[in-house]
Amino acid sequence: MTEDTAAELVCVGTISGSYGVKGEVRLKSFTAQPEDIALYNPLTDETGAQQFIVGITRAVKNGFAGRVDGVQTKEQADALRGTKLYARRDQLPSLPDDEFYHADLIGLEVVDTGGAVLGRVKQVMNHGAGDLLEIHGAGLEATVLLPFTREAVPTVDLAAGRIIVDPPEGLF
Repeated sequence: MTEDTAAELVCVGTISGSYGVKGEVRLKSFTAQPEDIALYNPLTDETGAQQFIVGITRAVKNGFAGRVDGVQTKEQADALRGTKLYARRDQLPSLPDDEFYHADLIGLEVVDTGGAVLGRVKQVMNHGAGDLLEIHGAGLEATVLLPFTREAVPTVDLAAGRIIVDPPEGLF
């Protein structure tokens, strides 16, 4: 995958295996409105080489049951388990100034309000209580999980490739 391809693609979901015995797949959606994943067809793999036309058939626990064009059997559906689904960035809606795609935050340098480099964003997680930035760095003994709130993260500068943070006392 080239860097240009990676910049153009955003992960919007994953196929987590088969659902039933008639070729349906189990889908996990990472879109703001989970059922909107099918609006971004055709979806691709991370290289952009393989395309998938996905349709949702019904909601199921932890996701959706759906159809992928060309998948007719449980075995074909099982073979797609773990496949991440990507949409082209130009297919996605533009965001307000204070919202960001997780893919845009990963890899950004994290600095404190005094300019000291703390690390880089490894991933963005959400376990139900809000987004957390997982920060890794050479000077850190362990991963730091920083709440992605306006108080803790007052500035996100995508153009400069950095996030300025004001973490709670004792976090770093």
